[in-house]
Amino acid sequence: MAETLTTTALTLKDIAREAGVSLATVDRVMHNRPGVRPDTVRRVREAIERHSFQPHVAAAELARGRARRFAFVMPSGPNPFMQQIEAYLGEMAGWLAARRLGVEMVATDVFDPSVLAASLEALSGDYDGVAVVALDHPSVRAAINDLVDAGTKVVTLVSDVPSSRRHHYVGIDNIAAGRTAGALVGRLVGQSSGKVAIVAGSQGLRDHAERIFGFNQVMASEFPGLSVLPVLEGRDQDDRSEQVLARLLGEHADIVGLYNVGAGTQGVAKALSDAGRDEVVFVGHDVTVLTRRLLLQGVMDAAISQNPGHEARAAVRVLLALARGEPILREQEKIRIDIVMRDNLP
Repeated sequence: MAETLTTTALTLKDIAREAGVSLATVDRVMHNRPGVRPDTVRRVREAIERHSFQPHVAAAELARGRARRFAFVMPSGPNPFMQQIEAYLGEMAGWLAARRLGVEMVATDVFDPSVLAASLEALSGDYDGVAVVALDHPSVRAAINDLVDAGTKVVTLVSDVPSSRRHHYVGIDNIAAGRTAGALVGRLVGQSSGKVAIVAGSQGLRDHAERIFGFNQVMASEFPGLSVLPVLEGRDQDDRSEQVLARLLGEHADIVGLYNVGAGTQGVAKALSDAGRDEVVFVGHDVTVLTRRLLLQGVMDAAISQNPGHEARAAVRVLLALARGEPILREQEKIRIDIVMRDNLP
């Protein structure tokens, strides 16, 4: 079921009504004309800023005759980072309304290629643009290509499908993120031998596969004494991640490092705690309420972070630019990788 964030456009009348003034007064304030009391100017400007209202943009969009509709295809289930992206999209209500944009959430199982492909196919003809957290699989690739062929602008979000005809990818360089995680684990372990565990959501997700690739590159070239164990898949679920890691910890007493590639962080932390393995160097991803607490407690040593607000805004801006036939400001939409530890928590 799609959840609509906003489809209503603000007008100058709305701004005037909220500020308690006439349309003529709003016009004078917007064009910096004299004859308006300072307190009135303040009220009008606050109303404008509160809704990120841009009258020239709004007028241009109103002239189109209909609102644009974008769909965000997101993972179902409690993934804190994805929930942050959705929350930031909700905070863009005023900005979206000024441009006559409707953004709708479509929750689906992104780990099942047939389910994800069916969800994408169901969007055909209904949306001007689609942003999707995508599984790199032939059926998903085909569904993306069909949307593009039908005239829908498609952006991959967080996880890419570069062999598809999607128009743009919004997310970090995941190979670089994995290499960063590898360097952190290797240096923080600080010993010449031992085993390192990897827990991923799914190696079918391009972002997870690329992170693992980058991690293994650094392990092999810079820390040959550390043996990387086969990847465990927890599907970004706490209970499943806990189960697979608990089993591995029971089989290998010499695990000294752990890289959690995706979500399922609470389950990973619980498995370590229940096994009494708090000394294991633990590096994961994203700054959420949970990872913040784990970093403060010393359970987690570092988080490879990407800004969910930037990703939400970038995805919408890129889809809008594509829909309007305008250039994409690539430097503005580039998502940066940050290293966050207990000592520099934002």
